[in-house]
Amino acid sequence: MSAIHRRAMFNDADCLCDIRRRSILELAPPKMSVAEAQAWAAKLTRAGMEQKLRELEVWVAELDGFVAGWGAIRGDRLEGLYTDPEFAGRGVGAGLLEMFERLMCERGIRAVRAEASSNAMAFYLRRGYRANGPQSPNGAWPIAKGLR
Repeated sequence: MSAIHRRAMFNDADCLCDIRRRSILELAPPKMSVAEAQAWAAKLTRAGMEQKLRELEVWVAELDGFVAGWGAIRGDRLEGLYTDPEFAGRGVGAGLLEMFERLMCERGIRAVRAEASSNAMAFYLRRGYRANGPQSPNGAWPIAKGLR
């Protein structure tokens, strides 16, 4: 079954924050330590998610009637992409990424830039992204992909 993509609404904040937290805690290890994942997840707040909803273009993927993942963009930047662990491996993240790339291409953007966590790097590399700099002090890898 294909995911349905829609713009996130303010009342999605709790759900999206929960998906991000569980995605980090359950999917990030073993590419990062459990302690690192817990430290990252501990920084997440509803207020932070509400700020993302105000400042970014946030989209959700619904699968089987449930919010299965979400992502955000701003201009030529992918600002986040998270899948609910219950839906991992079902194409939710890949579908959101393809949708964002298509939107950016339609808007005349020639390349998408992002920062990938260590646990997500292989996901992006499989989809044509390339590292374009050293790992930052916070553990993120700068990546980019040209769009057609």
